[in-house]
Amino acid sequence: MSRASRGGMYFKLAAVFTVVSVGGPLGMYYLTPDPDALFQRFSPELQKRNLENRDRRMAEYEDFRTKMIEYSKSDKPIWVAAEEAREKARADIVARTRQEQRDRAEQQEAMKKEMAAGR
Repeated sequence: MSRASRGGMYFKLAAVFTVVSVGGPLGMYYLTPDPDALFQRFSPELQKRNLENRDRRMAEYEDFRTKMIEYSKSDKPIWVAAEEAREKARADIVARTRQEQRDRAEQQEAMKKEMAAGR
């Protein structure tokens, strides 16, 4: 193989690399619609529903983002930290439910004592 043929090969390789690395992002830029233009193409009822749910979705995203930042501060993998947080939340719910049941039982006992004393 002679040196002259390698130069052409390298030129072709550089040309293809340039076309792909520059043309790919440019194609995506021109083919991807603007979010506002896409929103305008929605039907009026979809626009209304989207606007109504926007605040809820943004709050959910911020909550998710905050949790991910908190989980990433741990030395453990994110999925392990997330599972531990879920278990802790479940345990908190169970403890809160038990406390509410105890409080209800105490209120019922107090009402029974008042009823018995009031007779």
